[in-house]
Amino acid sequence: MSLIWDREPYRPKSQALSVQRIVDASIAIADAEGLDALSMRRVAAELSTGTTTLYRYVDSRDDLLNLMADAVQDSHVPLTGDWRADLEAYAHHERELWLRHTWLAPLLASRPSLGPNWLRGLEHALAAAAPLTSDIAATASAVGLIRDYVRGAVMRELAEKETQRRTGQTEDQWRATVAPYLRKVIESGAYPRVSQMTKAADRSPAEQFSFGLRRILTGIADSQQTAK
Repeated sequence: MSLIWDREPYRPKSQALSVQRIVDASIAIADAEGLDALSMRRVAAELSTGTTTLYRYVDSRDDLLNLMADAVQDSHVPLTGDWRADLEAYAHHERELWLRHTWLAPLLASRPSLGPNWLRGLEHALAAAAPLTSDIAATASAVGLIRDYVRGAVMRELAEKETQRRTGQTEDQWRATVAPYLRKVIESGAYPRVSQMTKAADRSPAEQFSFGLRRILTGIADSQQTAK
């Protein structure tokens, strides 16, 4: 079966409906309610049309998900030629994108969408890392490492938001609840390093993300120096 990117789009005589309208409606549903709420029937209802009609434009829900994932990929800031600054900007851009569309990171966790916008984003990331080394395999590895870090950080943030939704308890409220126990742990002296970590672990998600990203970029730079 051919990829959706390699097929001729359906061109109806009437322009009352289009692939773009279907994708836009689907993104709105997923942003508001998550992918579990997304079905061809639900999208058809939002567009006041029949489910069968949608299948003239999009062959399957999987194809629709691919179109959605590609549609939300937006443009990146121009490159400066400083690989570290450009990859850092790329990582922050991806984090903001995946937090804005909370369904995107899990969707892309296993396989990329391979749509034109996604490919432009990958081309941008590889170009950002190009000054680091002429070895395209090393460049791709660096970009992949950063993307994996961004996805992991975003998934952790999303998991915390889901926990808050499920429990009705914010992170600060949870910390207040466990604070007496943690004080006993610290005072016991049995876990000195855990105690030090607990005292230091007061960064916001954005600060934690930036801290970890800088460590990764430093590691990439060091590995390239070692390889030379």
